Amino acid sequence: MPQLETATFLPQLVWLLITFVLLYVLMAKVALPRVAAVIDERKRRVDHDLEEAARLKRETEKAIAEYEQALAQARSKAQAIAGDTRAKIAADAAASRAKVEAEIAEQTKAAEARIQAAKQQALASLQSVAAAAAADVVSRLSGAAPAADAVEAAVAQALAKQRG
Repeated sequence: MPQLETATFLPQLVWLLITFVLLYVLMAKVALPRVAAVIDERKRRVDHDLEEAARLKRETEKAIAEYEQALAQARSKAQAIAGDTRAKIAADAAASRAKVEAEIAEQTKAAEARIQAAKQQALASLQSVAAAAAADVVSRLSGAAPAADAVEAAVAQALAKQRG
C-alpha cells in the first residue's frame, strides 16, 4: 500500500494540507455563506409568517368581537320590537275589549229598556185584564154587573197594595 510507505509520507501530508486549505477556503467563502443566506432567508420568512399570523389573529378576534356586539345589539333590538309589539297588541286588545264591553252595556241597556217597556205594557194590560176578570167574577157571583169605574178602582187599589 502506497499510503503506508514512509518515503511518500511527507508529500502525502503536503497534499493533504493543500487539499484541506483549499476545501476550507472553498467552504468558508462559497458554500457556508450560501447556507447561511438560505438559513437567514428561511428565518426571515418564518418570522414574517408568524407576524402575519399574529396580525390575522388580531383581525379575527376584532371581527368576532364586532360580530358579537352586533349580535347583542340585534337581540336587544328584537326584544325591544317584541316588547313594543306586545304592548301594542295588549293596547289593541284592551281597546277592542272596551269597545265590546261598551257595545254589550249598550245592548244590555236597550234590552233592559225593552224589558221595562214590556213590563209596563204587561202591567197596563194586567190591570185591564184583572178588572175584566174581577167584573166577570162579581157578576157571576152576585148576578149583577158592577160599575166599570168601581171595579177598576178596586183593582188599582189591590195592585197598589200588592206593589207597596
